[in-house]
Amino acid sequence: MNQENLTDPKKWVDLYGDHLYRYAFARVRNRMAAEDLVQETFLAALGGGGFEGRSSEKTWLTAILRNKIIDHFRKLSRQQPMDMYEDEEKQLDRFYHENGSWREKPEKWGAMPSQLLDRKEFWEEFLRCLSALSAPLKAAFSLREMDGLKCEEICKILGISASNCWTMLHRARMLLKRCLQVNWFGEKHDSLDV
Repeated sequence: MNQENLTDPKKWVDLYGDHLYRYAFARVRNRMAAEDLVQETFLAALGGGGFEGRSSEKTWLTAILRNKIIDHFRKLSRQQPMDMYEDEEKQLDRFYHENGSWREKPEKWGAMPSQLLDRKEFWEEFLRCLSALSAPLKAAFSLREMDGLKCEEICKILGISASNCWTMLHRARMLLKRCLQVNWFGEKHDSLDV
């Protein structure tokens, strides 16, 4: 371990705790799990060595946390069968006729996506919608869209086939879109200047 580039590990919680917690919570959407993952990250950093000074200490700790989150999703996928989407399947069926055409076409959202990215309220609603997904869909979506993993990597982590991965990602996106359409882009936010 390159000790000259490390701060005192006793200061890690003060220096990096909030950042690591936010990173974990945005992905796992569970306070206790996020806290546990951050604690496991600090323990791994203390015991594992490996800091070579090629990145900042914060980046190094975030990389350790990212691996802990992947392990967390892997463990969840073993505990929960991946075919537990009956409620989500029923919700998706509401969008389409049997021939695959839209029952009701999605509304135009009116706002520019780049403007929404700057709105704290939008992200709070997005994270609420993400929390409502089942654990397998949340895991697949988070690994793909938040961590940028390829489908092949997600398949290995979650123990699923490529077609199942793409189906899960489609379901997650459709459910998130519907949730946002109802809870953010619906009437309650029409009066906001977006």
